Amino acid sequence: MVKICFLGAGSTIFAKNVLGDCLHVDCLKDALVSLVDLDPDRLNVSKIMMENINRTLGTNATYEGFLVRDARDALDGADYVVNAIQVGGYEPSTVIDFEIPKKYGLRQTIADTLGIGGIFRALRTIPVMLEYCRIIEVVAPKAWLLNYTNPMAMITGAILRGSAVKTVGLCHSVQDCASHLCWELGMPRDNLQWKIAGINHQGWLLEISRNGEDLYPEIKRRAELNKYRKKDTVRFELMKRFGYYVTESSEHSAEYVPWLIKSTAPELIDEYRIPLDEYPRRCESQIKGWEGMKKVLLSDETLSHERTGEYASYIIDAMESGKPYVLGGNVLNTGLITNLPPNCCVEVACVVDRNGITPTFVGDLPPQCAALTRTNVNVQELTIEAALTGKREHIYQAALLDPHTAAELTIDQTVALCDELIEAHGDCLPVFESA
Repeated sequence: MVKICFLGAGSTIFAKNVLGDCLHVDCLKDALVSLVDLDPDRLNVSKIMMENINRTLGTNATYEGFLVRDARDALDGADYVVNAIQVGGYEPSTVIDFEIPKKYGLRQTIADTLGIGGIFRALRTIPVMLEYCRIIEVVAPKAWLLNYTNPMAMITGAILRGSAVKTVGLCHSVQDCASHLCWELGMPRDNLQWKIAGINHQGWLLEISRNGEDLYPEIKRRAELNKYRKKDTVRFELMKRFGYYVTESSEHSAEYVPWLIKSTAPELIDEYRIPLDEYPRRCESQIKGWEGMKKVLLSDETLSHERTGEYASYIIDAMESGKPYVLGGNVLNTGLITNLPPNCCVEVACVVDRNGITPTFVGDLPPQCAALTRTNVNVQELTIEAALTGKREHIYQAALLDPHTAAELTIDQTVALCDELIEAHGDCLPVFESA
């Protein structure tokens, strides 16, 4: 019997997708699943929800609920650990990450991957994940950790460098990229073949073809037309300037570069259709709809689930059955992308089977793509360094090198902003030593 531990099981719909998918895998229909969360109410809803789906599908999985204080028991003997935690939650932490930078004139869209918001989300999350990893190393040393939590590259990179736990980072952006691009440009999506490599949320669509025909010339032609351009303005601008399309959405990508969200050029917000404060709006909408969703999940005893495209169940199936599966995974750069720094966290095609997860060799990215990506890697590397060493100076350095922050703030403003965020987050952060 396979044991799966789900950290952050209060992310109810995501838990439904991942764990519901697992019930469609033969070797997981009788799995033991331990659900872990801070919130007893959400934990209970997720447990009842999964028991209802289990019953409806006629499978025989067993679900156990654990509060975070009992995580060691939940992790004991796990074969697979799925991570979906959010340290600090929407309130207070996400609100802090948006509202304090606004005082300095620094606006954000999503703030979960790069920028000042991504840096502080990582600093809150990495220490907690390393605590979990210390437990896994003792009670489940053979387990695979499947990390879904952002900022993906920072958290996955820190775990791989700061623990002995076998880990891969997973994100939707690679698997949906080529199909989504063709869809929004009104092009056929069947029989696509593509190659993507880079870092999380900034993987580059290096090749895309259909029935052997290179699609890039037609993609670039259509992307310049007014009919299509406004659908994906930021990514199409990056493709125009750097030659290749990137994996993550325009609202994300706008805050990974220094040119688009600028207080000195507010007209760019409308021109590039940049949704400032987008993530808080999404969070508030989800919070508002939670009680209604909760009633449905608790009352529907015939709740069912169709398998989605989430990676987790396919990974576990491949490792248990030996049938190979290919995914876009976040792993350490052990010479995989030769013009990105060694041991940074890269996103490349990986083969999964009974041997585990084997990343594939890419070689050099196009030089202009590698150059832009390195500006993001710099921030990720210094944030990881801050989390692993506890040195405050590395937080400042990460923020000073962040493309968006550096384009808006002075050195003194950046340092003051970091200090204010550290104080505001309080116990959600570890103590960082001054130089």
